[in-house]
Amino acid sequence: MNKIRKKSLNAGSQVFNFINYTLLICFAVVCLLPIINVLSVSFSSSAKATAGLVKLWPLDFTWASYQYALTNPQFIVSFLISLKRVGLGLVINMAFTVLAAYPLSQSAKDFRGRMFFAWFFFFTTLFGGGLIPTYLVVRNTHLLNTVWALILPGAVPVFNVIVLLNFFRQLPKELSESAFIDGAGHGIILTRIYLPLSIPSLATLILFTAVGHWNSWFDGLIYMSDYRNYPLQTYLQSLQVQTNSESLIHATTEQLKQLTRISDRTLKDAQIFIAALPILAIYPFLQRYFMKGLVLGSVKG
Repeated sequence: MNKIRKKSLNAGSQVFNFINYTLLICFAVVCLLPIINVLSVSFSSSAKATAGLVKLWPLDFTWASYQYALTNPQFIVSFLISLKRVGLGLVINMAFTVLAAYPLSQSAKDFRGRMFFAWFFFFTTLFGGGLIPTYLVVRNTHLLNTVWALILPGAVPVFNVIVLLNFFRQLPKELSESAFIDGAGHGIILTRIYLPLSIPSLATLILFTAVGHWNSWFDGLIYMSDYRNYPLQTYLQSLQVQTNSESLIHATTEQLKQLTRISDRTLKDAQIFIAALPILAIYPFLQRYFMKGLVLGSVKG
């Protein structure tokens, strides 16, 4: 009887795994098809792309759109601004996240003001200051048209703080207690015990932060009145809404010659794919920590 039950359970498990993997493969294909189409259009000729003939394979293969994009001064400037934003934002966000999560992960006996600050942070997840008050703060602090306007308003990501403090609370209390007995302070305990043991959670938060800064475009549109200060995603968004004549205003003579070999669609798709490359490059190195860090950091409240 037990053998029959085990066989039925194994058969049911195999059917479930088959259905599960089939659905996951279908979802993966659905996600990949638009990316493949964008890549194919970007490598196709102007005539084929304009006629709508390009699907999942380039037609009349050409590098012209990439050559134009990589010689476009404003595209390069916006790309560098986004890199600067990600670099500065990643350091600032992670520093504030760690410095806020560590004390909040302590017990109320060790940190008497813990409940007040915990509710203070939690309150900000329910209520925001609003778009106009935030803009006025940025303007009155003279941050408009600077990279700091893209970083400082979100310097303390509360969601990341909650994830990390829950991860810290799962670490054995005996580790910090033994370190205290040996004369270690909070700084040593944080840097030599907590952080090395929190690599999965930290890697997950680094991925969240980097993707958030890289893909953000709306704040650049609000806080930058000069298009030359646009981060990359804001620049690409502006290309989607401006007319062809507007996109030619700042083009050089050489670029105007190159435009005869490409179309507006192939150029935009090439720039979109170049913009996606940095995230596609770093994700494989962090994805093995992704689920582990997120699950471990969300068990306790």
